[in-house]
Amino acid sequence: CNSRTTEKKFLKYLSRHGDIKKHFFYESYGIYAVVEFANRESITSLLERQTHQTNSLANSANHKLPLQSMNSYRDCPKRRIDQQIISLTEAYQLTEENSRLRFLVCSLLKDIAAAYFPECTIRPFGSSVNGFGKLGCDLDMFLDLDGISGRNLKMPKSGLSLEYQMKRANSERAVTQSILSVIGECVEQFGAGCVGVQKILNARCPLVRFAHQPSGFQCDLTANNRVAMKSTELLYLYGELDQRVRCLVFTVRCWARAHGITSSIPGAWITNFSLTVMVLFFLQKRSPPIIPTLDQLRDLAGPADKSVIEGNDCTFVSDFSKIPLHSNTETLEELLHGFFEFYSTFAFSRMSINIRKGKEQNKPEVAPLHIQNPFETSLNVSKNVNATQLDRFVALCQESAWLFQQIETNTPRGLGGNDTSTPWGLASILLPLNVAGVKSRKKKRHEPASERIKSLLESLKNKNHQKKS
Repeated sequence: CNSRTTEKKFLKYLSRHGDIKKHFFYESYGIYAVVEFANRESITSLLERQTHQTNSLANSANHKLPLQSMNSYRDCPKRRIDQQIISLTEAYQLTEENSRLRFLVCSLLKDIAAAYFPECTIRPFGSSVNGFGKLGCDLDMFLDLDGISGRNLKMPKSGLSLEYQMKRANSERAVTQSILSVIGECVEQFGAGCVGVQKILNARCPLVRFAHQPSGFQCDLTANNRVAMKSTELLYLYGELDQRVRCLVFTVRCWARAHGITSSIPGAWITNFSLTVMVLFFLQKRSPPIIPTLDQLRDLAGPADKSVIEGNDCTFVSDFSKIPLHSNTETLEELLHGFFEFYSTFAFSRMSINIRKGKEQNKPEVAPLHIQNPFETSLNVSKNVNATQLDRFVALCQESAWLFQQIETNTPRGLGGNDTSTPWGLASILLPLNVAGVKSRKKKRHEPASERIKSLLESLKNKNHQKKS
């Protein structure tokens, strides 16, 4: 809205087009209004009278749920960890409104790119559309130029049109860098609400990064990144096969963020994508497996599913009805506990994680953590992780597994007693260890538990060594 616009005048103007059901004003580098009409016809009437476009995007991306509120789930009638996990997922996952807002930002950016590439499309990928996106996650966008043919271009009334052609370049990468450089310059100069534009063109995957203030999204725009699009489709498929997949991924990610295993700042931390692949690998290793391997999905694919991108086999079945599922009936509580136990004893020093095969493989390179890229199999998606961060991850898995054992032997308080302040269930795992109520107990019980777990692991290693001998 114009800075001189008052709320009263603005609502008076809009009410000419119909009854207003809800509204609110807010400031974020300017004044914005979100208005909901009682009838769709009011929006049509308003748009017909509009002489210019205004920004009216809801800043709903910054929604946060305090981890401490997890303890309130103990008041649910079932008082089960399964219900806590489901509630956590529902609270954190992207809403339909937030998802639509992401597509809207893509369409706004397409209007800028269309000046040079009239038939281009810009699509979201990654967490925004793979089903594992959390409120507030970055918006990853893909500039698709492959559909440009010139046949679908609307000819102006004059009968003349201007066509841009790319000059010769040394490589496809150089072309991508040139395109993103031009688009980045346009976004910086003419993108309404787009600030902090960075052209990161020398990265392995060149991109343009910026913040879109009206929506609150941190945006990354890439081009020629079709493998990432296939990874998005694959994760979406896995999330749709079994509802436990998405719930477990959300919970593990939340647990990792609560304990500083992941971070929004680039560095040696484990990424959300790596964590997601680790969860998928764990689910493939269950007996019976909960989800199939990527090779199994490839074998079920039909001719229309065949996809080879830059020499990488990205083929997998798209028809859900062709995918047979095993009758695994483990609860979310059992799976989460199993995840912590599985990676407490995983041989990270020798083995690589591979969801294409669904089994451990010898490491092809020296790296603390090796997770094979599902499609670009020569790449390690966790190459940035150092030994210190991996050791922290393993130690926290051990502590969380131990906490689960205590949960199984202790009943939740507050069922009739007076003490509801002690974290119970999922809250005891998600809350930071230095929170009041956990800190004092940790001093006396967690450290001895860590020693017991370490001695147990050492004994298991010795037994395995003896068996091999």
